[in-house]
Amino acid sequence: MSEKTNHYEHYYVPAQSHWPITGSIGLGVLMVGLANWIHGNSVGHYFFLAGSLIVAYMMFGWFRDVVHESHQGLYSRQMDKSFRWGMAWFIFSEVMFFAAFFGALFYARMLSVPWLGGEGDKGVSHLLWPNFTSVWPLINTPDPKLFPAPHDIIPAWGVPAINTLILLSSGVTITIAHWGLVKKNRLQLNLGLFFTIALGITFICCQAFEYYEAYTHYNLTLGSGIYGSTFFMLTGFHGAHVTVGTIMLITILIRCLKGHFTPEHHFGFEAVAWYWHFVDVVWLFLFVFVYWL
Repeated sequence: MSEKTNHYEHYYVPAQSHWPITGSIGLGVLMVGLANWIHGNSVGHYFFLAGSLIVAYMMFGWFRDVVHESHQGLYSRQMDKSFRWGMAWFIFSEVMFFAAFFGALFYARMLSVPWLGGEGDKGVSHLLWPNFTSVWPLINTPDPKLFPAPHDIIPAWGVPAINTLILLSSGVTITIAHWGLVKKNRLQLNLGLFFTIALGITFICCQAFEYYEAYTHYNLTLGSGIYGSTFFMLTGFHGAHVTVGTIMLITILIRCLKGHFTPEHHFGFEAVAWYWHFVDVVWLFLFVFVYWL
């Protein structure tokens, strides 16, 4: 929060806002567009773009209003507590989001693919494709005509290992920035945020290069059977989270350059730091279970 923050004894109730309904509409349009895009419908990418723009407009406007309220001194300990609980529940919902995709990965890897290979009590499924051998990563799909198999997998100790080092380093730099804020060292704060943003952008560029390699050299696509779909759903959604986190960090850096936040009141910074550390932890699970093992 800013230097102008006052402490109110009672909970501050903000004015009525249209941003929740705007965000709901944007997310609805975005998901309709994404579903149509995945299924090859020509209108899908237009809806996806429109939904993305609406969500971006909502985020910019809503965050602007919250920052404006902060500068007006509309703040209290109860408001701070509500922000913290809100961010904690948001991150919990993100944990459940990724847990669902990891669950799909483990179900396919540990149960359904072995069943198709003749293992376990449900190994009778092997009768569907008697020549299928269950090996993970699934390079040879049961029906290559319907789901063209990839030529190979992305090696863990290439770009993924570099990206792991990048994200772990970014967790260090944002912690250094936080220390700078607490110690009133604005230079350390701004430099720490700058390097965190630079590392985030580098991660995104490396993942874009990895996707290019996957499609052009490995024939690993979203349609390459269960391995391709789980690979791109998990890494793709994580990349989207890194992109959103980087945008949030840029916003926080701009606010820091303008002199916002004090050692006592800086939950805007803390919320973004929580989110970034969450993104780091998810990537460690991705590196181990998607790339390495």
